[in-house]
Amino acid sequence: MNSIEEQLWNYIDGTSSPEEQKAITLLIEQDDIYRKKYNELLLLNAEFANMELDEPPMAFKYNVMEAIRNEHAQAPLKARIDQRIIKGIGLFFVLTISAIMLYALASVHWSAGLSGGTTLHFTMPHIGQYLTSPIMQGFLFFDVILALYTFDTYLRKKNRTKTYTSVQSGGQQK
Repeated sequence: MNSIEEQLWNYIDGTSSPEEQKAITLLIEQDDIYRKKYNELLLLNAEFANMELDEPPMAFKYNVMEAIRNEHAQAPLKARIDQRIIKGIGLFFVLTISAIMLYALASVHWSAGLSGGTTLHFTMPHIGQYLTSPIMQGFLFFDVILALYTFDTYLRKKNRTKTYTSVQSGGQQK
């Protein structure tokens, strides 16, 4: 916008000072360029005044917030799996299987037979000595705690989806 348009818009809007209004009035009466520009801007201002403003619907804000809430709720939970945990679990199983294999090989009695071949005598270890009452009680206690934790997680998830469903339906309980 050049200074002529700025001055004329301020004149039309009534935001110019009284001295500027007098000066612009004289310029409009005497100068052909100012008069033409003033008439153009008056027509444009009249069209702006006749325009009907678009108004958003009454529930616009509610609809936008619901769309954001639904979009956020549908986004999957992004859980990063820590590779150290996976490697630790794998290492545990590798060490356990290796220990069992070493124990099995160590308990084999190698002896040379008369026919020139080797015969193997494998004796199964008596594991009853390892399954004593305190060890079994500890194992069962751990299993009960794990089962309760799993059940609690299931109930919390079920309750969370029930609450989310009631929020989506507008708080109406069925």
